[in-house]
Amino acid sequence: MRIGIEAQRIFREKKHGMDMVALALIKNLQQLDTENEYFIFVNDTEDPSAIKETKNFKIVPLTPAPYPIWEQKHLAKAVKTYQLDLLHCTSNTAPVACSVPLLITLHDIIYLEKINLKEGTWYQRLGNIYRRWNVPKVVKNAAMIFTVSHYEQKRIVQHFNMKDDAVQVVYNGVANHFKVESPEKQEIIRNKYNLPKAFILFLGNTDPKKNLKGVLKSLAILDKKKVDYPDIVMPDFGKEVLVSMLNEIKAPQLLSKIHLTGYIPNEDLPAIYSQAKVFLYPSLRESFGLPILEGMACGCPVITANTSSMPEVAGDAAIIVDPFDPSAISAGIEKILSDEVLRKELISKGYDRPPFFDYKKGALDTLTAYKKIHATQ
Repeated sequence: MRIGIEAQRIFREKKHGMDMVALALIKNLQQLDTENEYFIFVNDTEDPSAIKETKNFKIVPLTPAPYPIWEQKHLAKAVKTYQLDLLHCTSNTAPVACSVPLLITLHDIIYLEKINLKEGTWYQRLGNIYRRWNVPKVVKNAAMIFTVSHYEQKRIVQHFNMKDDAVQVVYNGVANHFKVESPEKQEIIRNKYNLPKAFILFLGNTDPKKNLKGVLKSLAILDKKKVDYPDIVMPDFGKEVLVSMLNEIKAPQLLSKIHLTGYIPNEDLPAIYSQAKVFLYPSLRESFGLPILEGMACGCPVITANTSSMPEVAGDAAIIVDPFDPSAISAGIEKILSDEVLRKELISKGYDRPPFFDYKKGALDTLTAYKKIHATQ
């Protein structure tokens, strides 16, 4: 087979969730399959060390362009140029006109459930508009749809009135470098980002679903109660956004408790998880929630939400809270900080969760689907 994989963003310097999942899939397929030919279509080339070509895996940079143009024009053309037998698009969207069987990883359909043009950055809003236009069209023509949790599978099946077996669950996994780091490595990373010796970690962005406002309100509650809690480390946030939101919730004094690091590369995250007192991930909506498992693998107690896929991923190894209730988030923080027995129990249970989610198994399931689709053509 000649298999095309859309992996537009895996070479960009500042990679995030879907980029890391696509990268892990490709790396595991490289180990599993030495027979079929793969063509990995990319746009950004900022980080050429992300993955290397092998005998049957060719990296194909297409003409750089804004994502819709890159996907609808250049990727669609490449399908014919490289005489593919099938195309797998890994990040929700795909070419509307595709001349071969199309497989899509549909991470979520949040943008189809609700769209608010006043929330998030312009980039996020325009991305949601594009997905809202594209996804219903390509789902209709897809030979196979993958998604990342049973929760999301049910949402997709209900929304598009499909049969259950039309959507296959392929869980995300935890990369091998997510483990408890040595004290020496922790110290190196602490100095690199000038981190406080004790801190709470919150990973998110300006997308409203990540619940930055709810987290800040929960800290305001702790502040008002005069609870002695560590500073909070927030990677990948700009100060202006944070100051604006703190003023909005009338808690500007919290700025002194917040440590902004800028973007943190994936390889540095294990050392940060390893020394965090609490990892906060109370999103309003997720299709999976990979950071939950990353934090657990690094021995960090986790607080996450009782919504969407997060209970499915966390199991009984995290404190589960109502993300719409800042007092519930603040209560969870207090529990972990004050109850050492609970803290140790969460850490112990957390080590047991990541093995249930394996990228190698996901790659094997994906390869099996490629073969099945090809055999029916």
